[in-house]
Amino acid sequence: MAKQAARVEWVDYAKGICIVLVVMMHSTLGVEKAAGDISWLHGFIAWAKPFRMPDFFLISGLFLASRIDRPWREFLDSKVLHFAYFYVLWLTLQCLFKAWPLYAVGGLDAVLRDYALSFVEPRGTLWFIYILALFYLAVRLTRSLSPLLVFVAAAALEIAPIETGTLIVDEFAARFVYFFAGYWLARHIFALAGQVDNLAAPVIAATLVIWGAFNGWMVSSGLSDLPWLSLGLGFIGAGAVIAMGVLLSKIPFARPLRYLGENSIIIYLAFFLFMAATRTVLLKLQWIPDLGTVALLTTAAGVIGPLFLYWVVRGTMFDFIFHRPAWAKLAPSTATWQTQTP
Repeated sequence: MAKQAARVEWVDYAKGICIVLVVMMHSTLGVEKAAGDISWLHGFIAWAKPFRMPDFFLISGLFLASRIDRPWREFLDSKVLHFAYFYVLWLTLQCLFKAWPLYAVGGLDAVLRDYALSFVEPRGTLWFIYILALFYLAVRLTRSLSPLLVFVAAAALEIAPIETGTLIVDEFAARFVYFFAGYWLARHIFALAGQVDNLAAPVIAATLVIWGAFNGWMVSSGLSDLPWLSLGLGFIGAGAVIAMGVLLSKIPFARPLRYLGENSIIIYLAFFLFMAATRTVLLKLQWIPDLGTVALLTTAAGVIGPLFLYWVVRGTMFDFIFHRPAWAKLAPSTATWQTQTP
């Protein structure tokens, strides 16, 4: 995928934190489910739940303001078709890996039915890619409305909470407020990051420790899932991750995390392959009895494996799995558009 010409360091560090936490969550829960037991890492992923996805979506909306006024053709190409291409491609790859168990139980009809339903109800880890396209489209379609009105409506959906049993509806209701806030409040978020950057590193670290303890208490007490409180913790946690990103940008040895953030979508698309394979091998061999260690190794494979695959295929005939080819793009329109800077 093409990288931005100019990148904001703390954004990449924050995205790096988020992608590691997401892979860790899936890896840990997958290991625990397969083993039928809970690992010591379970408490950590529970601690990260209030802010893990809210921050990811808030950051995803940060740079939309500079692109929202593009002609429809260019907007649809970069913000809808872009994600649709990778969703269909990686959905197909995932279904190929999962086809045999389905075929063994229900035959070809079961395989085709599952594949077709995935276009309506996203399966597995790819729901994030699916819903991002919907979020971009939703912001574009509501940009003539009062931003405050849209934000209040989105917050009301999160507070409700909506539980229809349909993943895309429930996740849209729970997450859109954070994406819209990233878009609408981008100037203020960047200003906040600038203010944090002016603080001494020990001050930032101490504040994060206090927040971490508070967040942990809210989770352990069961209050973090309550309406209103979950919304507040999501935004407070997102602010904390932004502060972490600013702090880490001051630490030279943290640069690998920035690289993970720069390539977070690449990791997100492919981590399931390496996660599932590593989990299966480690649990089958039983060389490591500690489930927490197995989950950590599975997380590492899920993060590093996609990057290795990316390095191997780039510039080859398989480059299309991470870079959208020209035939999958809409030709740019001749209209001009004005940019906005967040």
